[in-house]
Amino acid sequence: MFKRALTLALPALLALTTAACGGSSGDGAAKETTLTVFAAASLTETFTELGKSFEAANDGVTVKFNFGSSATLAQQITQGAPADVFAAASPATMQTVADAALAEAPTTFVSNKLEIAVPAGNPAKVDDFADLANKGVKVALCAEQVPCGAAAKKAIEAAGLKITPVTLEQDVKATLTKVTLGEVDAALVYRTDVIAAGDKVEGIEFPEAEKAINDYPVAVLKNAPAKDLAQLFVTLVLSQQAKDLFTKAGFTTTP
Repeated sequence: MFKRALTLALPALLALTTAACGGSSGDGAAKETTLTVFAAASLTETFTELGKSFEAANDGVTVKFNFGSSATLAQQITQGAPADVFAAASPATMQTVADAALAEAPTTFVSNKLEIAVPAGNPAKVDDFADLANKGVKVALCAEQVPCGAAAKKAIEAAGLKITPVTLEQDVKATLTKVTLGEVDAALVYRTDVIAAGDKVEGIEFPEAEKAINDYPVAVLKNAPAKDLAQLFVTLVLSQQAKDLFTKAGFTTTP
């Protein structure tokens, strides 16, 4: 079991990060440091905003993100890719890294659930989950080996449906893109991605989504090149202000 998140006020945190990283040097020049964060594609918007806050609080620090499928990111980490922090869209993908003794104390910080995303105007007139099994309805899903695909499989099984997708994508953003481009009639993506897409898509809730909720753990990586900064970034992710950001984006935060 991963630890549940603790809270920390952002003003205090920002003061802590500046102090811990030494702030600017005496000659006015800050030491240039890069913090590398591997994060699930569904965290793109929220983590990008947190990264900007972190950079603003730490002179000379650049936060470099690698967003993508959690399964792919976990594989890259276990194969030696240099990274400081890993935030995954499922405990299973984090466990891959933990089993390799490369993740330090993974902590669950948010959860997410699926929605049906349809193009603006809902041209195929998809009203509920069962409609995705209708002949002629083109559906995009995430591949089963990635968290959004594993969640979709659980939801489909819970509903007792047989859905034949026209495409299987490697992360949730690629799946959503099929909808925004009008290449499919519907897709199963995270609620947060529907919100982030704005008026490009419409979201349809369905009860079986409650059977396939994904928890998101975050961890400092054992071989982190910038371990002190990594620990501070994770503290930011667990802060109350970050929770407010995640809630606004559509995630459910931990107590």
